[in-house]
Amino acid sequence: MIKTIFMGTPEIAVPSLQALLAHPDFDVAGVVTQPDRKAGRGRKLKPSPVKQTALAAGVDAILQPPRLREPSAFQALAALEPELIVVAAYGQILRPQVLDLPRYGCINVHASLLPRWRGASPITAAILAGDPQTGVTIMQMDPGMDTGPILSQRAESIRPDDDTASLSQRLGRLGAELLIETMSCYLEGKIQPKPQPETGVTLCRLVKKEHARIDWARPATEIERMVRAYRPWPGAFTTWRGQNLKIGAARVAEGEAEPGRVIAWEKKAAVGAGAGLLVIEKAQLPGKKMLDIADFLRGRPDFIGAELGG
Repeated sequence: MIKTIFMGTPEIAVPSLQALLAHPDFDVAGVVTQPDRKAGRGRKLKPSPVKQTALAAGVDAILQPPRLREPSAFQALAALEPELIVVAAYGQILRPQVLDLPRYGCINVHASLLPRWRGASPITAAILAGDPQTGVTIMQMDPGMDTGPILSQRAESIRPDDDTASLSQRLGRLGAELLIETMSCYLEGKIQPKPQPETGVTLCRLVKKEHARIDWARPATEIERMVRAYRPWPGAFTTWRGQNLKIGAARVAEGEAEPGRVIAWEKKAAVGAGAGLLVIEKAQLPGKKMLDIADFLRGRPDFIGAELGG
């Protein structure tokens, strides 16, 4: 068995950890994940999905350093004497001393078809761009940002109704399957790592709440992709009456209206955009539940005719 350390944090990383735990060739001796974060109305500390999975599986060592670059964090990792490190959406950059630690190197499960969408939010970026497909790349890690040589890739279509949550779920499962298939060949020396192409490189940024603010001058097709790309977090939003209004679901329709102006549309509401109309299907005000637009309008008839976005 190969002594393995798994590094990951969110739900998309869980299938890869589970696959390693279930495989007889890998001894998952430790897990490295982000520190517990405050969540929910009570702001109680909540462990990451990867930590919850590791605890349930009885993993001996769970490390949660605020910064892996700290000497004490590296010493704790080195003490586990890993032969292989597998990383999936961990959330921190690995320094060269970590990359050089295991004899079989550090392997990354990345949720895009590299070199497209290097960076922290490849799934969100692919939906925002209107890409017809994305996928998973298994790669050897180097000091760059997702620049290491490729071991294997597998494509996955992006469906018209996909949001970041649904696509993450599929890519998480796909990544786990491809990881196990690839590692079996890689460890036997049957895979020759291939440098990434120099063409087709795109970068994506870490998602922040402000990125989800809707600009009604943009085409309705782009805004609809925003609604899906930023669901479930942070949620595409605009402003109405000085409050943030979150758009939970929407579709595009033909027609015209002043950008940001709400008009009646087939017993629903549509908003003018730079091109076309965005038909709102679900909306939410601060402190309220997400409502179907018919229920939202029932208590707020003056929404029709309003100007959104200020």
